[in-house]
Amino acid sequence: MVAPNGGFRHIEQVSSAAAGQTVLAHLAVRYPLASEAEWLTRINSGQVFLGDEPARRADILQAGQKLTWLRPPWVEPEVPLATAILYEDGDLLAVAKPNGLPTLPGGGEFLDHTLLALVRRRHPEASPMHRLGRGTSGIVLFAPTARARKPLQAAFQGPGTRKVYRALCSGKVEDDAFEIAAPIGEVPYAPLGTLHAARPEGRPSFSRVSVLERRPDATLVEVEIRTGRPHQIRIHMAFAGHPLVGDPLYGSGGIPLPGTTALPGDPGYLLHAHRLELHHPRTGERICLVCQPPPLLRFSGL
Repeated sequence: MVAPNGGFRHIEQVSSAAAGQTVLAHLAVRYPLASEAEWLTRINSGQVFLGDEPARRADILQAGQKLTWLRPPWVEPEVPLATAILYEDGDLLAVAKPNGLPTLPGGGEFLDHTLLALVRRRHPEASPMHRLGRGTSGIVLFAPTARARKPLQAAFQGPGTRKVYRALCSGKVEDDAFEIAAPIGEVPYAPLGTLHAARPEGRPSFSRVSVLERRPDATLVEVEIRTGRPHQIRIHMAFAGHPLVGDPLYGSGGIPLPGTTALPGDPGYLLHAHRLELHHPRTGERICLVCQPPPLLRFSGL
């Protein structure tokens, strides 16, 4: 039997938009994963605080107040928890993330079953420089200490950084190499309200694709991203007419598949952060980090 986690203490500062609402109304609207009845039970059992005092359901919020609520321990979904350290020193830490493991807490489901929680068992101050989708495997870069964060962030965002992925996309890609520059922005999406997708008015986005191997019904590609938009490779390959094999969310054109209710974190697609090149934040030395792809993203010899 899987043991529950330790629960979670959430602290927020009341915004001007929330001012004037009751505690119960605000919590029920902002955190709908729990019903209004569940929020009322938490308030009545002393699990919600306004400032340092237990909150009441009808208390009126004021901008700037501290609102704290306690989520009792819960059993998280089972995910792969095996990771590996690819590089480690006092200035940077590179970790291999398996497919299926969330990078950060979120979605109301994951807290301890995340890469961040695993890394912080060894480096309590660690913070990620970027994130990979739950279904994406490969390299995630961390600052191992609070002091290392700013220098590493500057190095990671520097012009010499290269981020190269492996992906298996549907169909046979004709061109050996090509570029995709479809802008990415938010579009309406009923399950979430909005979702990142290809959108003419979106933010500039750039990917360079190289074919590694053509298979009977799919193509193994290498994708270097020059920008880091959410779900960029999934969107760009779908925009180009070659959605990632198994992607439950994005279809041709780089927009949600007709009738889908999939969430961005739903697994199924094949995408791997294979190589990351950057200058060391302290020494300036060029570092090339490599993470071995899973079997389906390696050369098959076809």
